[in-house]
Amino acid sequence: MTDVLDLSTAVLLIAHGSRREAANDDLRAMAARLSAGGRHAIVEACFLELAEPDVPAGGDRCVSRGARRVLMIPYFLSAGVHLLRDLTAARDALASAHPGVEFRLAAPLGPHPLLDQLVEVRIDEIERSQ
Repeated sequence: MTDVLDLSTAVLLIAHGSRREAANDDLRAMAARLSAGGRHAIVEACFLELAEPDVPAGGDRCVSRGARRVLMIPYFLSAGVHLLRDLTAARDALASAHPGVEFRLAAPLGPHPLLDQLVEVRIDEIERSQ
């Protein structure tokens, strides 16, 4: 992890997408917080389906903002079919559409020790609320 701002690296957050716009806004808010944090010059949110922008448009936005490397971060809990098939295909299509730009697809959010901690926090919250 580095604190040096790399102006040529983008973070592309990718969620499934929902017909419920408030659910999509959660990812957009995450992107805004990451952008405001100052570590990442280019942060975009996109969706696999049901919401806009889609993954190709999100990748295109990163490139149009000057990215030479795009870190594709799935907002998914596990490596299911969307990650293994759909997002891998999207990464490959973006790389073909933008020669000279590197697209890297990250692992899902889980399993990860920090996710375990978050589940424990949620357990504590619900126990205290009753």
